[in-house]
Amino acid sequence: MQTTDKHNERIAKMIFTSVYPHYITKVQSKGRTIEELHQVIEWLTGFDAKKLQELIDEKVTFESFFQMAKLHPNAHLITGKICGYDIEQIDNPLTKQVRYLDKLVDELAKGRKMEKILRS
Repeated sequence: MQTTDKHNERIAKMIFTSVYPHYITKVQSKGRTIEELHQVIEWLTGFDAKKLQELIDEKVTFESFFQMAKLHPNAHLITGKICGYDIEQIDNPLTKQVRYLDKLVDELAKGRKMEKILRS
């Protein structure tokens, strides 16, 4: 399933803060912690908890969020399906990065071991 320009634009303009509480709810409902969520986000983006809070307070879009991020060199190892999309098939870089984050949060919520999630 390929993404459309309209879909990619919608993701780019989405405010990170509008999705972040859903990440928290998802991981906590499965017995994981906010600290683990932050660890996953930091691994992917380089944002520590302080910087993450600044971005949340600024209500940045996903486009700005990932423009400021230093994507982990092993991010390309994140594969599989998320939200009906095969990550490897997504051609828009920003949409792919957002789906990377979605996939990591999903793996965390499913109880996968942290060392596997972080592709170390």
